[in-house]
Amino acid sequence: MTAPAVPLAAGSATALVDRYDAGLLDLDGVVYIGPNPVPHAAESLALARARGMRLAFVTNNASRTPKAVAEHLTELGVAADASEVATSAQAAARLVAGLVAPGSAVLVVGGDALEEALIERGLRPVHSADDGPSAVVQGYHPSVGWVQLAEGTFAVRAGLPWVASNTDLTIPTPRGIGPGNGTLVNVIRQASGAEPLVAGKPELALHRESIDRVAAERPLIIGDRLDTDIEGAVRAGAASLLVLTGVTGPAELLAAPPSCRPTYLAADLRGLLTAPADVVLDGGEAALGGWTARVQAGRLRLSGGGDAVDALRVACVATWGYPGEVDTREVVVRLAARHAS
Repeated sequence: MTAPAVPLAAGSATALVDRYDAGLLDLDGVVYIGPNPVPHAAESLALARARGMRLAFVTNNASRTPKAVAEHLTELGVAADASEVATSAQAAARLVAGLVAPGSAVLVVGGDALEEALIERGLRPVHSADDGPSAVVQGYHPSVGWVQLAEGTFAVRAGLPWVASNTDLTIPTPRGIGPGNGTLVNVIRQASGAEPLVAGKPELALHRESIDRVAAERPLIIGDRLDTDIEGAVRAGAASLLVLTGVTGPAELLAAPPSCRPTYLAADLRGLLTAPADVVLDGGEAALGGWTARVQAGRLRLSGGGDAVDALRVACVATWGYPGEVDTREVVVRLAARHAS
């Protein structure tokens, strides 16, 4: 699909589930948050499957195995098989296997899922820089602490190849936004001066693996993060749906650079089952569902009433279509209040 001149301006003549043959779903912040389901996710995905959309569950979180992820999804009411799950641990192990000889020792800065992914590739996980590793692989796990980070630093400073499953700085948790793998990667980066090869989103290795798993021809990438899910979709030239159930709110979306702007926007996964309307553009004014937005003297103006997602869409279209800097602060406060409610 050719992207419109201003992302989020174009709608769809049919429901998204009927327009795209496969949904490539991020998990944290989209389907679940920690142990808890995201509201409306399970029933929306069941309806999507019933209407013929194939699903791949794609996560930058390297802390759990595909089997464990599929079991968790099933417990939450989302039917899933391990073969439909693609993790950044798997993508990282694939990259490492291309850098070292078969059977090589690989130093793990992470958890069991990363070790299992290496074993599946015929590699041998080790936990000390003194164990003769040929490479270092790093992925998120809540148990990672100073000892593992130090061992990783010793090995990277010795010149070994270093692969990171992903570099997400944050991760959604039931208690709020916590530090992600990118924060831990930064520890070794700062201590070693080296840069890792990254496997997960927004890099394309994980994206390609998920497409292969469901033989997608017209994929829709669905996520809650601009800097991983949506940027990955833009890099791949694929359509994307941003849902507002995770880390992205109005302030982040309005400030998004062109490389991180989604094709579609929805409050949650019920957006898969709807046909979003076009935003009407008249000069510099964007209008949709009772809302209008325009930039006047460098300041974003929003007026009207109705659905909160429609308000955010017109605000984004007006802001992104303006050729200069835009002061969005007043509108962000209004939209954030509606988003929180």
